[in-house]
Amino acid sequence: MRGFIFGKASIVICLLLFPGSILGQLVEDFHQRTRKADCCLGGAAQQLADELVDWNELGHYLDDNQRLEALPPQPDRVIFLGDSITANWDLTRYFPGKHYVNRGIGGQTTPQMLVRMFSDVIDLHPAAVVILAGTNDVAGNTGPETARMFEENLQAMTELAQKHVIKVILCSVPPVHDYSPSKRTPRRPLADIVALNGWIKQFVNKAGVGFADYYSALVDTEGMLREACSRDGIHPNAKGYGVMASVVEVAIESTLK
Repeated sequence: MRGFIFGKASIVICLLLFPGSILGQLVEDFHQRTRKADCCLGGAAQQLADELVDWNELGHYLDDNQRLEALPPQPDRVIFLGDSITANWDLTRYFPGKHYVNRGIGGQTTPQMLVRMFSDVIDLHPAAVVILAGTNDVAGNTGPETARMFEENLQAMTELAQKHVIKVILCSVPPVHDYSPSKRTPRRPLADIVALNGWIKQFVNKAGVGFADYYSALVDTEGMLREACSRDGIHPNAKGYGVMASVVEVAIESTLK
């Protein structure tokens, strides 16, 4: 157990200090988690300790969750659960008058989002939840991960929501691009994103849930994120969010009907 914790700590430190130093991609064999980290600086120990106090960041939205729980239920409330792509999205601007609640946290992966399902989704009694995840799983933000691990995390989130009579809209993983100085495909190989999206499409049909296909709406002829939709190759700009808003609005309306 101790060895696992220290191994995990090494990976986290490297990702915090040198996010580009470890190439991301889905792994075939999870035993690769034992690989040696290529960086370790004692000065990062306090930062790491702070992160581990609330590794899943359950406290991130604690105050606002308590505020919402104290209010009368909103029958049309929709939770947007995700990583920084969701966290950076000004839902009020793109969906005026809607009871849409942002529960995105930068850098998160599906294992962390799964832990947040009760506090950030179920306890708020929404009509639906929009789940956007995967790009950080591919990048290995919380360590090496297989495609099956990602798939089972997404399936678990879906089944938890359905168990509590919450409609689910799953989102395809958006593409990335290398048109900016920060090359994104080394940590997020396009083939891995395509593979995850193939599984999501199949699962959506099997589970009978909604689907917001951001990938198809944002991809260019090179298989990358359209340059005009992102300055840094991963996070949407205003135009990118505009495209996504059009896609998810249709998916939400269709699913709630």
